[in-house]
Amino acid sequence: MTGKYFEPAITASTGIAATHIGGMTIHSWSGIGIKTKLDKYELNKIVSNQYVAKRVRPAKVLIIEEVSMLLPEMLSMVDAVCREIKQSSDPFGGLQVVFAGDFFQLPPVVKTETENGRQTALLEESPARFAYDSPAWIEANPTVCYLTEQHRQDDRDFLAMLLAIRRNNFNSDHLHHLEKRKIEPHLIPDNVPKLFSHNANVDRINDEILAKLPGGVCTFTMSCQGQDMLVAALKRGCLSPEALGLKVGAAVMFTKNNPKEGFVNGTVGVIEGFNKTNNYPFVKTRNGKLIEVELMDWTMEENGKVRAQISQLPLRLAWAITVHKSQGMNLDEAAMDLSDVFEFGQGYVALSRVRQLSGLYILGWNERAFQVHPEILAKDTTFRTWSEEAVRTINKAERSETTAKHERFLRACGGKVIPESRTGFPKMSHVPRPSLICRWEHTLALILSGKTIADVAKICGRSEGKILEHLESLHSLGKLSAQDMEHLMSGTKREIFKIRGTFGQSQSRQSGFKKIREIYPNAYRPWDKEQDKKLRELFAKGASVTNLAKTLGRKNGAIRSRLIKLGLVDE
Repeated sequence: MTGKYFEPAITASTGIAATHIGGMTIHSWSGIGIKTKLDKYELNKIVSNQYVAKRVRPAKVLIIEEVSMLLPEMLSMVDAVCREIKQSSDPFGGLQVVFAGDFFQLPPVVKTETENGRQTALLEESPARFAYDSPAWIEANPTVCYLTEQHRQDDRDFLAMLLAIRRNNFNSDHLHHLEKRKIEPHLIPDNVPKLFSHNANVDRINDEILAKLPGGVCTFTMSCQGQDMLVAALKRGCLSPEALGLKVGAAVMFTKNNPKEGFVNGTVGVIEGFNKTNNYPFVKTRNGKLIEVELMDWTMEENGKVRAQISQLPLRLAWAITVHKSQGMNLDEAAMDLSDVFEFGQGYVALSRVRQLSGLYILGWNERAFQVHPEILAKDTTFRTWSEEAVRTINKAERSETTAKHERFLRACGGKVIPESRTGFPKMSHVPRPSLICRWEHTLALILSGKTIADVAKICGRSEGKILEHLESLHSLGKLSAQDMEHLMSGTKREIFKIRGTFGQSQSRQSGFKKIREIYPNAYRPWDKEQDKKLRELFAKGASVTNLAKTLGRKNGAIRSRLIKLGLVDE
């Protein structure tokens, strides 16, 4: 949607999930904050807040990620705020709302009530605990799209086990696989992340092991910009601590995605040393790649503008982490103790972080570890039925009719239907389907993680020839360089021959780019934030398109297209 000239409001139920998708919490976006109830006075106070009104009033699409962790009362409050600000009685004030999440994972945290400063109960179960129980959800009547394609695990036995937990069919056969992975604490391989259900265990293990390492601690302190409230929300969602203490030999985990540099959220490695000039650490990952880790930003954007920003190394100590904070991560290996699991779905979340059964080391478990919420079991059947009905309805419609609906929706949202020549992808006889682009990106992530063509083909369930086609497309887009494929060139002669054959065919097409770039150095290259900033500044000073093209090393047509995309001129 962001490529269609309008920005959806991107939110999530938790700070961690919000930072993963570059959005803000739904609590901040709606102005509700930490409130658990909303009376008329509080509602009027939120509506009169100019910052909240500026967010909500122009919004056309609202995305709520990890909706499974949102209480129904919270969703109803968001609905009330949207209706009041937009002055519409329609659900969510007429917003197109997209709910995303897996209800089998961790349920919402129910805050305990207090009386005279004392907690009245350790854990209180709300009569309606899940977002779909909210009158706002029911009235919105969302179309259900049940996603079934699995991208994390490629181990058949492990997938069967996880599916059995989801279907409440976990049996002795599945337990037998787990028992093979049981291990004593002292036998856990070095630098394997450990997952625990309680913070106390995590902090104790990380502090103890770091203290035992020789040498002094090198501390990196987080820097912040923006309103205190927004900065605080970013900090809560950032897996990197405010003060990060590191030593040579420390086990670390990356907390942010940067496939170009060779790491994603969940990649683990060891501190090899520190740069003597800037003090940045060198991390050696499991696949042997040495990465100099620099500061990265976590931002909260709104309407294309950065409202708050924190900067820190995208690392955290990785000897131990809580199950709650691991949600959303992909781990090659993990050791976990599920003996103290206290919540439905907690064991499932921990187990499903790991890609393969061979990467799992389990210390113990209790009965709750393999249970999901009984209410979710029943609701899941309903969701799958509704999704199947939606698929049948969509399949009955003509493709042209579906396309026309998409275009009407984009225009209604203030967006534009972009001609195929301006999508940013290679010109084709058709615009690539979103699913095709996702496959390219999946292939890219696997190649950058060190996988071979044969590995990627096996994981994706596709032929090696098809994977080579993906690589050629990614290469032509400038998303995959020869350096990114160095590990492939050290493979078998057969694989090297395939790579050279594929990219030899694309060289003639690339030579045309080289000639153009002799005159326009940045022709057909992706735009970055710095270039956009410079374009805005020079255009504001009255620079002509021709002068902008010379300064930025691009063709006149590219400058005009970018000015339109940035909303600086009309189409």
